[in-house]
Amino acid sequence: MKYPFLTALFSLLILFNIKLSAQYQPENITKNELKKAHLWVDKTYQSLSQDERLGQLFIVALYTNKGEEHIENVRKTVLSEQIGGLILMQDDATREINLINEFQKKSKVPLLIGMDAEWGVYQRIAGAYKFPWSIALGAIQDKNLIYEMAAKIAEDCKRMGVNWNFAPVVDVNTNPNNPIIGNRSFGSEVANVISSALAYSKGLQDHDILAAIKHFPGHGDTSTDSHLDLPVISHVTSRLNAVELAPFKALMNKGIGGVMVAHLYVPALEPQQGVPASVSKNIITGLLKEKYGYEGLIITDALNMGAVAKRYKPGELDALAFKAGNDLMLFSEGVKEGKRLIQLAIDKGEISDDRLAESVKKILLTKYFLGLHQYQPRNPENIIADLNNPSHQQLVQKLYANALTLIKDEKKLFPLRSKETVYYVPLEEAPHETFHQELTGNIEVIIKKPSEIGGIPANAKVIVGLHKDNSTAYKPYKISSESKKILSDLSKTQRVILTVFGSPYALKDVDLSNISTVVVTYENNDDAMKAAVAAFQGKTSVSGRLPVEVNKYLKAGMGISLPAKTVK
Repeated sequence: MKYPFLTALFSLLILFNIKLSAQYQPENITKNELKKAHLWVDKTYQSLSQDERLGQLFIVALYTNKGEEHIENVRKTVLSEQIGGLILMQDDATREINLINEFQKKSKVPLLIGMDAEWGVYQRIAGAYKFPWSIALGAIQDKNLIYEMAAKIAEDCKRMGVNWNFAPVVDVNTNPNNPIIGNRSFGSEVANVISSALAYSKGLQDHDILAAIKHFPGHGDTSTDSHLDLPVISHVTSRLNAVELAPFKALMNKGIGGVMVAHLYVPALEPQQGVPASVSKNIITGLLKEKYGYEGLIITDALNMGAVAKRYKPGELDALAFKAGNDLMLFSEGVKEGKRLIQLAIDKGEISDDRLAESVKKILLTKYFLGLHQYQPRNPENIIADLNNPSHQQLVQKLYANALTLIKDEKKLFPLRSKETVYYVPLEEAPHETFHQELTGNIEVIIKKPSEIGGIPANAKVIVGLHKDNSTAYKPYKISSESKKILSDLSKTQRVILTVFGSPYALKDVDLSNISTVVVTYENNDDAMKAAVAAFQGKTSVSGRLPVEVNKYLKAGMGISLPAKTVK
């Protein structure tokens, strides 16, 4: 499936900065439907008590792998506090659907159901199909493919009863040592991040799933994981405007439904020492709402994260976040106390009634636009089969094929020729068998262990595979000194094709001067390896570009294009 209209849309948006709706609403909605929406919002708002209105501001976490006591506590919170929504965590899709159906039926106001599904619902549901991480998407030049992927993720979200995907990440990853963003970023170049994120967001929202760009005001140059402690972004305002803030500013008026605010301390934007962005009125109200004019839903990053949970008490944190300008408090662990403190601030005149109405009505309007006023229960039967089928595999392999990047090929070793003999030396800690098995056929592949490389004849063609652990997006990318030595030794006497089955940052301190050919696949899983084999055999074209600056030699945008051809 192709989406050629996106190319024209990107050009128009960039060249003419067309003003679109600043809050999400469905495409081509009629005036009559808009009128119905606002009537429903007003009627629903008026039907709510003050306590129920306050409840709409909170989203709590639902796990199915933490036992029945946890689920019962969530059930009580949903019913007694009349909260605005849930964020689905791990791991049982069938149980989650049954619980969503139950909670939606019993809630006075339908619930927003959110999920972190950056690389699909697999991020939380292990039985689902995994889509590529954003770093691979950033390498893809045809952004229509990102739209197609997001549309498929939207289909899976709807199947689950999820209506808000907390994605995409629009952080510009300029720090190779970033412990929490890295693979989750589209790259280190602002323009690429913007075009990739716009395609992803439209792919979701054109298919009735809300998007949320994150993590405002930019988490790409941090060395601390905000799940553990408070990162500091120490750049001056000019740098922030040019890099960290630039994607958010560019996407403000593109109708994207949500912005998620990070737990970061940014001194240039918040003068008070140590105040996280997520509770900073200067950053949320002053910058995001007033200066940038954002009118969509503003949601905190998870409030259980160490960056803020270590500093504030549950409830107190929620109230501070709402005062700062957030509409929704995500992963709240203090709903009742948060409601009490927000009401106390209203009673004291610190928060106006209009401010509460603004947030609650935004939430209600979004729920209407997402169709939650006429929620249909989901059927849990065959859910894993629906989330993991050949249509997923076909799309995912196409994505990896388009991401694959040929950085250099000085001796024209790529692709391989039919019936030639190549040696294959797999290195590092992760599985490599799929690549070896798929490559074997009309090409003779002789696999060698590191201890056997002395037996490879001089001037042979040798594929060195750096297979990095792909089990999470946060695994280290660095190559061992042992692997680097083996690579160096081979490159002195052999024609080496170095293939990185992982992050391009793995090449950061690898000497490539004597290596003819370098390929990056971005991940080490069966689909990435199969896509790599197709490229090695010349069955697919090669068009990927490095999405990040790796070092002074390997710049973002590097890559060689090759057409598909029959192996000879």
